[in-house]
Parts: sequence; C-alpha cells; structure tokens
Amino acid sequence: MNPHCLAYTHPMNIADLRKSYEKAELSEDASQADPLAQFERWLKEAIASEVPEPNAMTLATVASNLRPSTRVVLIKGYDECGIVWYTNYDSQKGQELASNPFAALQFHWVELERVVRIEGRVEKVSDEESDAYFHSRPLDSRIGAWASPQSQVIEGRTVLVTNAAKYAAKFMLQPPRPPHWGGYRLVPNEWQFWQGRKSRLHDRLRYTQSGDQWLRERLAP
Repeated sequence: MNPHCLAYTHPMNIADLRKSYEKAELSEDASQADPLAQFERWLKEAIASEVPEPNAMTLATVASNLRPSTRVVLIKGYDECGIVWYTNYDSQKGQELASNPFAALQFHWVELERVVRIEGRVEKVSDEESDAYFHSRPLDSRIGAWASPQSQVIEGRTVLVTNAAKYAAKFMLQPPRPPHWGGYRLVPNEWQFWQGRKSRLHDRLRYTQSGDQWLRERLAP
C-alpha cells in the first residue's frame, strides 16, 4: 500500500454521507412471479415518475485479459427474448463481447431508491432489427455513427467534426447503417431487484432460471 494514501485528507468527509431509504418496499407477495413482468412494472413507474433518463443502464463486460469495464448505454427494447441496446461493434465493449459474450446490466433509479441487475449471455440482434432501429434515428445520430471511430484515439474534436461533414456530404439525407454498427441483446439468466429500506435492511429479490421456470429467492442485503 502506498503510505501517502493514508496521509491524504479529503476536503469533505464523504464517509459521513448517508441517506435513509424509506420510499417503498418489495415483498414476495407483491412482486411478479416473472422477472420480466417485474422489470416492466418498475420501468414504467420510473418513466411515470419522470426520473432523469430512466432508460439509462450500466453495461459491464470483461475483456480476454479478465479486466472488467463499465459504461452507460440506453435500453432500446425488451421482451421475453432479452434486453436490447445499439452501439459500435468495433468499440471496446464490442471487442470485449466478441471475446467473452457474457455481460451484466444495471439500472439505478435513485429517486425511487431502486436498482435492477441483470446477467446473461449477449448476442447480436438481426440485421433487420438493426436496420429498422438505425433508420428511426435522427439524421445527426445516423451521421454520427459513421463519424465516430468509437474507443479509438483521435487527435482532437476536429476529427469528429470533419468526419461528420464528410459523411453528411456523401450520404445526404439517406445514410445507410454502417456495417460496424448494430444491436446487442442480453438474454437474462439472472435478475435482481433491490429496493432501499430503512436501517440498511433493504429488500433484495433474485430470480434465477431453472428450466422454463424462474426461481425467486430473497437475499440478505
């Protein structure tokens, strides 16, 4: 351990920052037997409550060297097949998913004192799904998919601006979907739902797949 780490004093004592969670509860009787139905209920409540970016989720992947990494992406669809988002296949997350097709997602709705965690295998969505979503995006976003060599080192923002101008002139109002851009679907085999409670005695339910059924269990917080 670096001895200098012990000598540093924070300008504010972040260890004393605390919050009492008292907004709601999550019981077995009140929760859905199917985790997708429970997720849909909570997502709709987050949207109705107008929490900031209720569709934002943290995506965790693991590289071939076993080092994990996280980033925030936006959910674009969900059904019994899984959770869908779109990105650059050549990005860091794309490369990590190519070598290790398992990942974890997390939604954190701070204002509702809720967390949803989802784990499972990741696959690419069909070209038809990727095409349909890509062409529904605003024009600037479609050009941006061509302009940004995501996760690569660039000399400055001028590179992005220049690329955007080049592809806007090339494709005009009809940019096709780049071959390096499309959707992923995480197929869940485990869900966790966390509801903050008073005295740190939080509610935490885990759903694990057992054949065609889901086993619901309460975990200690």
